[in-house]
Amino acid sequence: MIDSVGIYRKAEELIDRCDTRDAAQIAREIGIKVLYHDFDTLLGLYTYRWRNRIIILNDGLSYHTEQLVTAHEIGHDRLHRALAQNNEFKEFGLLNIKDITEYEANAFAAHLLLSNDEVLNLIRQVNDLSKAAQLLCVNPNLLLIKVREMNKLGYEIPLSVEYDRDFFNNMPEFI
Repeated sequence: MIDSVGIYRKAEELIDRCDTRDAAQIAREIGIKVLYHDFDTLLGLYTYRWRNRIIILNDGLSYHTEQLVTAHEIGHDRLHRALAQNNEFKEFGLLNIKDITEYEANAFAAHLLLSNDEVLNLIRQVNDLSKAAQLLCVNPNLLLIKVREMNKLGYEIPLSVEYDRDFFNNMPEFI
């Protein structure tokens, strides 16, 4: 079972500690090395080896996609480090959204990048999740996950659509 409150709290603790929602800055401040590689299709991965916490990003990502992938990988660091340490992550399967660890990392990324107040106010203003996602410069599926998680935290935001469980694999703008 997913600990929605715990995931939210861990994201908020990092935001408070680092005084930013910028995923790259947070990674630097908490001691995660960020490296770049010319991957064909992989967006990024997280690994923990020899006491080194490392995120490796595709060097062709746009700024907004890099923020999303970095936040997602920080989620793995905060929530699943033991799996990475024990080499239980399948590095080229990290973005399989059907896996609970991937959903948790996405929920963490949504909380890290998007404030509850900003999301709530914007959805009330535009009354359209797709338009809100566009204005927030995030993938609509990340916003759907954020709203879904906010509802688990006690908010009552109506959802008329579900997120695409495979959205990381369907992001053409990263190349």
